[in-house]
Order: sequence, then C-alpha cells, then structure tokens
Amino acid sequence: MNQSRDDGLTHLDARGNVRMVDVSEKSVTARTATATAIVTLRPDVLEKLVSGGLRKGEAITTAKIAGISAAKRTGDLIPLCHPLTLEWVDVAIEPDDASKLRVTATARTQGRTGVEMEALTAASVAALTLYDMAKAADKSIVIGPVQLEQKSGGQSGTYQRAE
Repeated sequence: MNQSRDDGLTHLDARGNVRMVDVSEKSVTARTATATAIVTLRPDVLEKLVSGGLRKGEAITTAKIAGISAAKRTGDLIPLCHPLTLEWVDVAIEPDDASKLRVTATARTQGRTGVEMEALTAASVAALTLYDMAKAADKSIVIGPVQLEQKSGGQSGTYQRAE
C-alpha cells in the first residue's frame, strides 16, 4: 500500500509527485456522504424554477437527474478518484429562503474508499444544471458554498460539519 505523507496529502508521494491512492489493502465498509450546494437567484426566478414555469422546462427534475448521473461519473471527471460502484444516490432540491435553493446530494456504497467526491460532484452538477436552466431569466445566479456536510465509514470514521 502507498505510504501516507505526514502532512495528510494522500495524493502526493514522499517526493511530492501526484499519485492515485492505493486502497487495495483497505477493508470494505459501508460508506455514506452528504454534500450541499446553495444556489442564490432572484426570488421571481426561484418561483419559476420551483413551479416549472421556465421556458426550458422542468428544471428541478432535470437537475436531480444530472446530479445522479454526475455522481456515477465522478471517477471519469476527477483524475485521481477511484471509479466506484454506487449503491444509492439521491439529490434533493428545496427552497432555502426566498432567493436560495439548497441542493442536497447523498451517495452510498460498500467499498474501500469514500463517496465524498461523488456527493460533492452530484451537488455541484445539479447546481450547475439549475444555473443552465435559469440563466436566460437571471444571469446573476451565484452557486456556493458547495461543501461536505457529513461522511461515515472507513478508517477516518465519521465527520459531521459543525453549524
């Protein structure tokens, strides 16, 4: 197995060269991760998104499907991520206030490496899809923060973002 660096940067070897982490000797465990992305937009555009009143069609459903599809492709998109067999991915999109949508993506697997990147990718791509669907009505849309909320499983155990 690849040796860990003292600074915790697992994708670098002892000389600072980029490498894929060797997970072949890790135990298979249940792994779950949840990430969120906030999409801030004008209240009138948010209402159109939620009601399905945009010219491009049903944005919320399209964004959910895009997020799930993206999670399944994370190993293709992020160069040093391991390709994972995902056992479940969910993307929920709900108003957070009058001008914000909260995208929540959760991924689960049984594996040797975590699903944080899959959850973050799903939340990010779902948010980008909302932007794409609504950009004709509001070019000032802001995406962010995109962040890991929680993860469980593996050697590092459980992480829960503090409020």
